[in-house]
Amino acid sequence: MATFHQNLFTPSLIHTLLLHLFLLLPLVSSSIHDLLISRGLPAGLFPKDAVKSYDLDENGHLQVYLDRPCMAKFETRVFFDSVVSANLTYGGLTGMEGLSQEELFLWLPVKDIIVYDPSSGLILFDIGLAHKQMSLSLFEDPPVCNPQDKDVKEKTDVEESLNQVQR
Repeated sequence: MATFHQNLFTPSLIHTLLLHLFLLLPLVSSSIHDLLISRGLPAGLFPKDAVKSYDLDENGHLQVYLDRPCMAKFETRVFFDSVVSANLTYGGLTGMEGLSQEELFLWLPVKDIIVYDPSSGLILFDIGLAHKQMSLSLFEDPPVCNPQDKDVKEKTDVEESLNQVQR
């Protein structure tokens, strides 16, 4: 009987159990902000008052559902569509859709958000035409997201045109 118990907890079984626990961890998280922290990202990348829910599949594809499109401010203004999607990895949101950042009166789509080295205190935003480094401290607290401005619709139309030109 002792042999049975020794063989029951093999290293591969323990590894498999730990892997399943890691995959289920996001399902237990109470909010998108908890999920971001568990993946090495700051909590303040998504607004605190507008996120309805989120889905994360087994491949790391994340979809965040907001109550409404809205505007927030980090270093510059950002626009959240009603659905923001990305591939979530440890320290990164890549292939983003649904998030735009205002730069020099233009609205540019945010492609990636990456924290390469948390000890550097920096976060990288890839806005297609450039990479912008900002202080992680800007993203400690989730921002307030204000309802969409009337002008934003026009700006998002310009953004969509820019996306088509970049492709």
